[in-house]
Amino acid sequence: MRNLLPLIGSHPGGRSALTCRYRCGDACFQEIPNTSDNEYAGDVIAGALSRRSMMRAAAVVTVATAAGTAALAGPAAPVAEAAPLAGRPGSKPKPKPTAPGARGLRFAAVAPNKDDRVTIPDGYGQNVVIRWGEPILRGAPAFDPDRQSAKAQAGQFGYNNDFLSLLPLRGERGRQVLVANHEYTDEILMFRGYDPASPTREQVEIAWAAHGLSVVVVQEENRTGKLAPVNRHPLNRRLTATSEFRVTGPAAGSPLLRTSADRTGRKVLGTLNNCAGGTTPWGTTLHGEENFNQYFANGSSDTDKRYGIGTAATERKWERFDRRFDLAQEPNEAHRFGWVVELDPYDPDSTPRKRTALGRFKHEAAQPRLTADGRPVVYMGDDERFDYFYKFVSSKRMKKGDSRAAREHNLTLLDEGTLYVAKLTGDSPAAEFDGTGKLPSDGEFDGSGVWIPLATGTTSHVPGMTAEEVYVFTRLAGDKVGATKMDRPEDVEPSPRTGRVYVALTNNTDRGKAGKAGADEANPRNANKHGQILELAEHWDDPAGDGFAWRLFLVAGDPEDPSTYFSGFPKEKVSPISCPDNVAFDDHGNLWISTDGNQLGSHDGLFGVATLGERRGELKQFLTVPTGAETCGPVIQDRRVLVAVQHPGEVDGASVEKPASTWPDGPGRIVRPSVVAVWRKDGGDIGV
Repeated sequence: MRNLLPLIGSHPGGRSALTCRYRCGDACFQEIPNTSDNEYAGDVIAGALSRRSMMRAAAVVTVATAAGTAALAGPAAPVAEAAPLAGRPGSKPKPKPTAPGARGLRFAAVAPNKDDRVTIPDGYGQNVVIRWGEPILRGAPAFDPDRQSAKAQAGQFGYNNDFLSLLPLRGERGRQVLVANHEYTDEILMFRGYDPASPTREQVEIAWAAHGLSVVVVQEENRTGKLAPVNRHPLNRRLTATSEFRVTGPAAGSPLLRTSADRTGRKVLGTLNNCAGGTTPWGTTLHGEENFNQYFANGSSDTDKRYGIGTAATERKWERFDRRFDLAQEPNEAHRFGWVVELDPYDPDSTPRKRTALGRFKHEAAQPRLTADGRPVVYMGDDERFDYFYKFVSSKRMKKGDSRAAREHNLTLLDEGTLYVAKLTGDSPAAEFDGTGKLPSDGEFDGSGVWIPLATGTTSHVPGMTAEEVYVFTRLAGDKVGATKMDRPEDVEPSPRTGRVYVALTNNTDRGKAGKAGADEANPRNANKHGQILELAEHWDDPAGDGFAWRLFLVAGDPEDPSTYFSGFPKEKVSPISCPDNVAFDDHGNLWISTDGNQLGSHDGLFGVATLGERRGELKQFLTVPTGAETCGPVIQDRRVLVAVQHPGEVDGASVEKPASTWPDGPGRIVRPSVVAVWRKDGGDIGV
């Protein structure tokens, strides 16, 4: 067995206790919100005969329905380099790769390490693009952590950058528009002498201003991949926990969304805990409100409990300074968070919109693809142990072009359509899954699935729930229709080359515990601390369809662990990986994976893995992040990789006075979440 670094702590999911405390309100220590008796993938087919239903290299695909009562067959859409099935008993072994490496992944893999820096491959360079607190708006002062104010922070880059998007900026040579999420604040690493029991109003208002979104134009440096912010550019923008947002879609105006401050149910102050997101084909960005529950005190209803809202005071004590965070006074305020937010980064005067048609849950991300007739389909994960993943199919077609009419039309695409939740079925007998991660006798973790409709416009498809209730209490709708419980479905990303959809299932250390669900074909390991990635193929490659085939593309962990799986690629030739979180694609069809909570003793990092051709499953580590940090928001361009280095120094016992990291500015300087760009020093394409 290769000697990996010693394991770090025993906190669930691999995070420090400090991270769990500030990021998600100690979700791992709370009662699991989903107490439904919904089936787990594979349960309904115990003892059934194997039904091979996964993607094939042939031109015909046959997929059985979840109930096993009918099958669809016919010509599949062409798929580039469709992957062969892994070696089943009696099948031909997978040929050994002959190419020098998957195109886009031809770099020397970074070894696991615990260095307090961003470690990158030999021959590559890097720079810090922008740090927490750097001024981006006109009139904002230079960052001074000892003289910070809410007004200053509202004009500066926010805290704990997560999702990133880089958009083109026409007419300004060498410039792009960077959009960033700011997921949460880590007050103990922001303020000297911070007292968690008695935060001051000034500290709370600074934290409000450090949440939200940033839009900042960045300038390329000639002959390198270096980027630098263009301060005070007219497109630069900050949106915070007190900015105005519009509520749109079928639940807008619902009594469930009305408060004493907004009796219309159509205007919300702020966006909270924005994790990952997506970039639309029409030039906007999507932002998922994830662990919003931790900001609200004194929850009491069953729906509050289903969303993980506690009955006592919150960690940050915001309810002391604004009644809207006290559900005893404003019981509907929490219903106004947990949405996908759409932002037009090209219009600094526009009001971002919370899209109710996409449902309310802990949105990790939202990435669209288009149907053949131009309708957007958005895939979404609910980042909770034993919760679900979803898709939304718009009823409107995207209009091409940048005319005002086209842009106004496209800003309505996510308000009308159908919301679905996924139900998975395995194709091997349940008795074959003992929780060790051993492959079933047919050689793959795979099966079929259906998309169950929840609501279309003002029509509910869930018995006993109105359409408004479906949108506001989407988790309960998933419970009622029997959706499949998963191991923390986070980022969900469709491949722009093949249309296959990849779901990052980060981990679930509760699987298999007493009274909890055990292993099944989609979630094959008990005490699952490393996670897996699921690959999904829609019937006929139609993203608007109601059925799909699936298989596990990657089962993470130490490659020398028998329970790991890398699509049949030789495991001695891959990097160890743990806790996949955010995912993105490059132009070669490789999937890039950022990790959160590495359980193998190394710092978190960014990995690339081939999804096509003879090197499918070849996984290589591209970088690691500093002590206590998480890798977020990857953007993969031909000549540049961008990552958001989130919560550096977030280690148990750390504070401003006792930092656990000196990144990015060295000893004696406060630790600052930042965005980093990486490029090849010779100016060539990444990994080519």
